[in-house]
Amino acid sequence: MEKDNKTPARNASHSEAGGQNKIVQTYAEDMANVLENDTEGLVKKIIHGEEKHEQEKKNLSPRSKKNRFFMFISILFVMLALAIFSFFFFRKNANIVSVEKQFTPIIFNDQSAYLEVSGLNKDEIGQTVLNEINTSKVKNGGLEGIYPTVNQQIVGLREFISLIKSNFTPSNDLSLVSDNFLMGVVKNPDTQTNTGTGFFILLKVRSIADIFDSMRLWENNLLTDLHGFLGVNISSDTNYLFTKNFIDGIVENKNARVLYDNSGNIVLMYIFADDNSVIITDSSNAAHEILLRLASSQVQQ
Repeated sequence: MEKDNKTPARNASHSEAGGQNKIVQTYAEDMANVLENDTEGLVKKIIHGEEKHEQEKKNLSPRSKKNRFFMFISILFVMLALAIFSFFFFRKNANIVSVEKQFTPIIFNDQSAYLEVSGLNKDEIGQTVLNEINTSKVKNGGLEGIYPTVNQQIVGLREFISLIKSNFTPSNDLSLVSDNFLMGVVKNPDTQTNTGTGFFILLKVRSIADIFDSMRLWENNLLTDLHGFLGVNISSDTNYLFTKNFIDGIVENKNARVLYDNSGNIVLMYIFADDNSVIITDSSNAAHEILLRLASSQVQQ
């Protein structure tokens, strides 16, 4: 009886083992079937991935037409930028528009005239300035600044002296005698009572002591150098003026050296207007107006 009872147990165990093997075999078979059935899909995915990877490689490759086009455009722009930079950097003197030198007038001008004197001799320069004086449209009592220019550039005092071959020898030190000077005309309000054309030259100095000796030496040739600007012709009637001495005088309460004609009229004078200014003129009216404007400019400063 015991033997019979044990036999079914073994049979049962055997049956259970067969069931497990059947289950395992069924799962493996299912996986094999899935892999077998999905083989075509996996291959497609792998091929698609490789194609995509190859396409990315082509897109990133410098040999692609698109990338070569962009590289060509980039190089072209770089070369164009370098060409433009080189043009402006190295071509310094080409098509440069000249800018007039900026300056501040020594005193206020009611109007200004710029006279080109390049290539003119001393007499021609004097006549050019005299013509401007005689035709000036400045109002009565007004002041017109006259600026001689060479190649459209305003000339300084020392260049002006050289152009008219003057005997004036100011210090070469610009801090002692400034190269900035003013030449012009003051329109006489009443030509019947005021002698002279109203012509003037205004010099700026560090101190009167820096120019005093030069002005005294210039006296002997002052009229000779400036007679063309004043309209004083050299003739038998005026010859004596060129050798006559200047004398001490007071003009507008300022120390001056004055050249008079035989009738007692002022021919030419220079006035020590203040510690830094010397006025050369043929008119007391011009001296008066310039002194007023000098005082006004000093107040504004």
